[in-house]
Amino acid sequence: MSCRAGFVWETPQPFVRYIEDCGIPCELVTPYVLAAPFYRGSFTCLIIPTGFGNPAYCRLLPALRASADRIRRYVENGGNLLVFGAMIDKEGVYDWLPFSVTYRHAFSPRNVSCSGTGLAGDLVHDYDPTCIECDGTFSPHEGEATGTDGGSAIVIEKKVGAGTVLVTSVHEYPSRGFIQKFCGSGTQTLF
Repeated sequence: MSCRAGFVWETPQPFVRYIEDCGIPCELVTPYVLAAPFYRGSFTCLIIPTGFGNPAYCRLLPALRASADRIRRYVENGGNLLVFGAMIDKEGVYDWLPFSVTYRHAFSPRNVSCSGTGLAGDLVHDYDPTCIECDGTFSPHEGEATGTDGGSAIVIEKKVGAGTVLVTSVHEYPSRGFIQKFCGSGTQTLF
């Protein structure tokens, strides 16, 4: 099976290079391209990095909202979606996802306990789980909390159709094994 990631941001980032170093070809998808109705990228995984909701960092949120239906269809058809913390305490920054998520911005090291399918454990595998930098928590949410800190959701997972959405406030690059597994388990799907 062919794996290919799409990294959604305004400018090239070292994160793209990291994904490629994990053996996954990665394309930068700018907000203008993301929201363009003619764009037809094909990916096994889309990655929305930390800070997408904060206008001090980028102008990505309007494009995500404009693409909400396409994002939902992409995941329903088997694509995987990895979404990080919005980096702003503002109502509705995750309103473009196909399920409800509320984010509370609070940057601090946390003791992350993982359960469920193993995706949360794979995500933080390269780090000391007793002291992982996180930028917030999720409550309430409609997903399954597979990574928590004393009951606060740090990683939530939700199956949507044939794909998986993983939302996390972990403020570190995901482990190499996670990138390979998550990008490799999605179906290459048109966006």
